[in-house]
Amino acid sequence: MPEVLHPVVVQVLPVAVFLLAITVTAEIAQLAGVFDVAAHAMARRARHRVVLLWLLFAVLAIISTIVMSLDTTAVLLTPVGLAIAQQTGIAPMPFALTTLWLANTGSLLLPVSNLTNLLAVHRFEDLGAGHADYVRTAAPPAIAAIVATLLLIAVLQRRSLRGTYDVDPPAEPHDSVLLVVAAAVSLAIGPLFAVGLEPAVVAVASAAVLLVATLWRAPGLLHEVRPPWLMAGAFVVVAGLLRAAQAEGLLDWLAPAVGTGARPLDLLHLSGASAVLANLVNNLPAYLVVEPSAADDVRRLVAALVGVNAGALVTPWASLATLLWLQRCRSAGLRVPLLRLAGWGALCAAVCVGAATLAIR
Repeated sequence: MPEVLHPVVVQVLPVAVFLLAITVTAEIAQLAGVFDVAAHAMARRARHRVVLLWLLFAVLAIISTIVMSLDTTAVLLTPVGLAIAQQTGIAPMPFALTTLWLANTGSLLLPVSNLTNLLAVHRFEDLGAGHADYVRTAAPPAIAAIVATLLLIAVLQRRSLRGTYDVDPPAEPHDSVLLVVAAAVSLAIGPLFAVGLEPAVVAVASAAVLLVATLWRAPGLLHEVRPPWLMAGAFVVVAGLLRAAQAEGLLDWLAPAVGTGARPLDLLHLSGASAVLANLVNNLPAYLVVEPSAADDVRRLVAALVGVNAGALVTPWASLATLLWLQRCRSAGLRVPLLRLAGWGALCAAVCVGAATLAIR
């Protein structure tokens, strides 16, 4: 058992710490007004054209997902997009769909963009590949998935994206000092993640800075910060159980389902199977299950990530981000038919997983 627990602690515990710290960072940034001010500034600069406002909002969603993870986009950016749509009198669905899909399909570029990526980084190191190798290998499929997502939303929501709006929504008042500090931290962590610093260390440092700044400027806001303790604990437990099952050979029967090799068809086989498994059980355990069969080549590891990240769009439980997004939509009064969402999600998953997998080099 100790030989099983050691790799679990080394691989999973830093990911859990990162999850807690980046959530604190993102929530304080949202409470300080970073997302609100950025989105409303975009609304004022979109020249009252709906399609331009949507594109600018999509850029914000992409940056949020890449730098602060997909769950941040689902939780914090969804209500901002819906509020802007309501205040300007335009259809909310393009903005809601943009946050949901880009949260998943846009979460490939950096290790911090998705917890699955952070898990994969350790396997990259086992293959002699570093942080820069991960980014270099993941960049083409990440770009392909984002472009495919935007094109698909533009086609599916083309009627809602036409026309103009008359009202520039006002940003809510915020403490200016805390806003500047939170914005500076939010802008700084992206490059720090990109250059390869330990994600958990960067996230803990950013959370500490913002906690101190909030305690100084607006201590009452700290009561609204809720780290996902239950989620982090469940993640560690599930990862430990799966690692123990793998060590005992209980999951060996799954190896034929994901295939072998690194040719385009082999990678499509792996990413497709990973996407199906993610929609059946959830993307995190799906990655942990397929990882041993993909850990012999960096391209296979990225293909597995393409499947569990960009493909987790059909069932609500495939990604925690989807569940969080649904809750935010319902809180804002937007009812989304699940069957239609599943149909659209299946189409987006097929297109994005295929395009991203074929872009792997």
